[in-house]
Amino acid sequence: MRITFIQTGGTIDKDYPRASGGWAFEFGLPAMNRLLEKLDPSFEYEVLTAFQKDSLEISTDDRRQLLELILAQESRRIVVTHGTDTMLETAEYLSRHAIDKTVVITGAMRPERFSNSDAPLNLGCAIAAVGLQGSGVFVAMHGVVKHHDEIRRDTDTGKFY
Repeated sequence: MRITFIQTGGTIDKDYPRASGGWAFEFGLPAMNRLLEKLDPSFEYEVLTAFQKDSLEISTDDRRQLLELILAQESRRIVVTHGTDTMLETAEYLSRHAIDKTVVITGAMRPERFSNSDAPLNLGCAIAAVGLQGSGVFVAMHGVVKHHDEIRRDTDTGKFY
């Protein structure tokens, strides 16, 4: 099995700043590099970066760029890390374009660099889902994996269900 991981930014990839006084976050190397290194997986993979943005700043052009990157991959299994604020919009956009691949979008409520991050669980669920689901666009968050049009987010808690 081969999985292509694509970084788009979001909280999962936020890192402590190197240049400022430590009061803001910046994007660095994909968090999944560190997570996959710890996992030492038995599958083949590659990690690509589409862009590094807060999901509130993702545009239709960015989503088109992501779609083109997904379609260009030989791999039929794609995991996209994304900010949680607009991951459902991106999932909806991707689903409208007849992707004959399994695409699972995931992210985190707290940066992967934080010891209490939900990133390891969410990425683990996405890896399992991409190997088990058929073609389509899915979201993996908070231990839940659902087809993009079945998953919802509680606006009070921020949790996906």
